[in-house]
This record gives sequence, structure tokens and C-alpha cells, in this order.
Amino acid sequence: MTKNDQQKLGKILWDIADDLRGSMNADDFRDYMLAFLFLRYLSDNYEAAAQKELGSDYPDPDAIDNGGRTPLSVWYDANPEDIEAFEKQMRRKAHYVIEPRHLWANIAYLARKHDDELLGTLQAGFKYIENQSFDSTFAGLFSEINLGSDKLGKTHADRNAKLCTIIQRIAEGLADFSTDADTLGDAYEYLLDQFAAGSGKKAGEFYTPQRISDILSAIVTLDSQAPASGPRQNLASVYDFACGSGSLLLNVRRRVVDAGGTIGQISGQEYNVTTYNLARMNMLLHGVKDTEFEIYHGDTLKNEWDTLRETNPAKKPRFDAVVANPPFSYRWTPGDDTSEDMRFKNHGVAPKSAADFAFLLHGFHYLKDDGVMAIILPHGVLFRGGAEARIRRKLLEDGHIDTVIGLPANLFYSTGIPVCILVLKKCKQSDDVLFINAEKHFEKGKRQNALNESHITEIIDTYKARPDQVERYARRVDLDEIERNDWNLNISRYVSTAEPEPEIDLARVHQDLVSIETDIADAAKRHNEFLEELGLPPLPGYANTKTS
Repeated sequence: MTKNDQQKLGKILWDIADDLRGSMNADDFRDYMLAFLFLRYLSDNYEAAAQKELGSDYPDPDAIDNGGRTPLSVWYDANPEDIEAFEKQMRRKAHYVIEPRHLWANIAYLARKHDDELLGTLQAGFKYIENQSFDSTFAGLFSEINLGSDKLGKTHADRNAKLCTIIQRIAEGLADFSTDADTLGDAYEYLLDQFAAGSGKKAGEFYTPQRISDILSAIVTLDSQAPASGPRQNLASVYDFACGSGSLLLNVRRRVVDAGGTIGQISGQEYNVTTYNLARMNMLLHGVKDTEFEIYHGDTLKNEWDTLRETNPAKKPRFDAVVANPPFSYRWTPGDDTSEDMRFKNHGVAPKSAADFAFLLHGFHYLKDDGVMAIILPHGVLFRGGAEARIRRKLLEDGHIDTVIGLPANLFYSTGIPVCILVLKKCKQSDDVLFINAEKHFEKGKRQNALNESHITEIIDTYKARPDQVERYARRVDLDEIERNDWNLNISRYVSTAEPEPEIDLARVHQDLVSIETDIADAAKRHNEFLEELGLPPLPGYANTKTS
């Protein structure tokens, strides 16, 4: 499918959502819409695997009279004694099982008929997928999708009718499109973006704009010690500790694969349960097998993920790449023993008013010695005093801050403030800091500003080349200069985007003024001549210019 077709499908689905949600909150309707899109993908993927497994025994779809029956349901009816063995094989090969009555084709058929059983069948299907399809990958996957909500309708019949309409429209919208992982995955991303744009401040909880995601993913997939040499051929692990819908992790994966490389385990952590479920769906929709990723639901600042709390150094997880877009200046409550936490012990504890450095230090703690971390943060981390200044100084003195990138304002759905990207490394060759000031490089939009492909390329090329200086854009700054500035990393101190005032040629200006005065006097003289002919007094202040 072409990029244009993918965008067309995304727009069709968005138009359906925009048309059908009525007074329902956009975030609530998003969850229904994306769940149905996910069910469609799981069903198509499962049926394709079943057809491959059964081979010639798989029923011919064209030979089935009842349009609501799937080939798999026909096979189940004809082979009850073989179902258990078949499902065992499917768990091994497809990694999950869906009963025929819960497949999308049957759900869509019930919707077309406006069958009273749709709501009950859908509820049973979601419950089965969560609890019996496979393992913990699916546990609680649909926990935030309330099919009995009054938002769908006041009565069971009203809710059933609403769901019939939604599912029927989605089925019609998808009918002419391929439903492979890339297609539905891209449609899912398109809807996430559109819902994020429409839900204002809350969008920051789960979605990083694609172009900013492109910058982070490009940086962490380059060779850490020699970025100019190009992408790494193997990225064994990547971690996003505030992963939202998982889009940033998927962007890293896509970039590695597109460059012909291989990527290993994908790890994410998310505090919001709804967003956590979106991330798991997003991974599967993009063809990432359940064995290839792990998304944990828990508080990053409290380090609730047991895997990360491993005390044995030999077993402690470390990541080749760490990326994150954590909530900006999040208020938190460090405990009395937080200063002894290994994540913060060597650098200090971030203030209660802003957890920005707490998030940064968490991710940095789990970075491999030869890894790269790229994190989006508000500009305040560059210059605020107190505990943050001490943390910043320690990171600089230890040579861990590699690059500071300033981005334009109003790029995010959740805030209009300008943000920066900090690139950190535990081991880096250069003993300076590269500053890139891209604050004026953007396309103006009605609601949000945007970065285009050339803006992204310029940032990445500058990061790779690490030039001594690019006028009004970038500069390498040694630590002595930063120390003289009291460890302040405010980008404009080192790279100003101000245009120089043009030099004024005073002699030329004087000559121009004399010429203008002469022209004015000549014009007044001619005008006074006309006034004299008319018997009128001369222009005030120019009486001496009239004809004598």
C-alpha cells in the first residue's frame, strides 16, 4: 500500500470517528475506535495463520453460504475433536488464540444485521482475548473500554445499536484496503495523532509528535562514538520509561529496520493504564511479536518495575538506547531515602516542584556504557538553580552531556513552550558540548508549528558532523566556557540566532538627506509659482521660494 493510501485510510477512519462520536469525549471514543481496529488486525492475522496451519483443510470462503460464518467457524463445527490440538499449535505459532465467534468477520456480520447479540458477543470476545488468548501480554488489555457505559447509550439496546453503527462503518471503511501490519499500524498512528490534536493538554500524556520522534530515533540509532559513520547495525535493546502509546519506541524500531539493521528487545514503561493498553495494542498492530517487547504498567519515579530493581550487577538490565518524552516539570514526592536510591545517589535528587532531572537520571542509570540517551525536556533544566544546578554541573563535569538541541515553540499538542533535547552518553570522545539552536527553523501552522523533513535533516546532519561552529545555528563549547557561565546551559548564551544590525554609512545617509532637502525645496518653489498665479499666499515656511 502506498503512503497516500495509508493516509487515505487514516482519514476515512478519522472521519468516521468524528462523525459518530457525537457528544462523547474524544479520548473515550478513541479507545473504542482503536480497540476495534486492533480486533480487526488480530482477527486477520489469526485467520491467515490458521489457513497456513490447516492448509487444504481450510474451508473455501466462497463456498460458505451464510455470510456471517467464517471459514474457521465452519472448520470448528466439522472438527470438534481436533480443536484442542489446533489451538495448541496456534498458541505456539501465532502466539494467541481467538475463538471463531469473536473474530472480526463475525462481529462485523452481527453489526450489519444490527443483531441484539453484538454487545454480549463483543464483551465475551474482549474478555477471552484478555484472559485466555495467550499469556500476560493481553491481561487487562481492554480494561478501560467499558462496553456498558452510558456514554454509548442509556439502555442495553441503545448501546448495542450504537456499537452496530460504529463497527459497520469501520468495516465499510476498511473493506477496500489491505489489513497487514504496516497498513493498520499506520492507520492506528494516524488516529492517535488526530485524537491527540483534538484533545488538547491531555494529549501530552500519550503522544510525541512524529517529527520530534524522528529526531530522537535518528540520534539513538547512530553509532554512539562516531555518529558520522552512520547507523548501528544492531541495537540489542531500547527503553522508553514514559512510553505513552509506544510511538517513539516503534519509530526507533522502524529506523533500525529501514537501515538494514536488527533490533532486539523493546522495553517500555507507562503509568497511565489507558495509555499502557494503547501501547501494547500499538506494538502488536505493527507486527511486533509479544516475545519481542515488554511494556510495564507502573510508576517510573518509584521504580516499580521489578526487572529494573535487580541488585545483582550481572543481571541488572542495561539498554543500548534510551528515549523519552516524560511529563514536563511534573510535581513529585521523593521519600526520605530517595537520596540513597542508586539512580540518584551520585548526582542528587530533583526538587519536588519539577521531576525533570529525576526522569533523566532514571533513564541514564540504565544506559549501557556505549549507549545513547535522548530525552525531551523543558528549557528550565538548562538554567534553573538549586538542586537542578548541582545535578547539571555533576553531569557536565563527568562528561555525560553530549548535545543540547533547542527546538521551536508550539510543537506539542499539550503545551506551547519551546523544548530542548538533551543527548547523554556515559562514555564520549569529545570533552565539549554541542549546542544546536533550531528555534527559528519551523513551518508556521494554524494551531501548532511543525518541523519538515529539511529541518530534521539539518539537525541530524549537524549532530553527526559536530562542527566547530555554524553561524546562528550551532557551536561546540568547551567546559571552561560553560564553567565561566556558572554551568548554565541556556542555549542563547552560546548560539544566538539574532541577526546582526546592518552597518550604517553615515556619509551616504548625509548625502541622501541633502538630496531630499534639495528635492523638497525645488518642489515647493514650483508649487509657490502656481499659488502666485492663483493669487494665493505661498506655502508656510517656503515663502522665500516663490518666484520674485
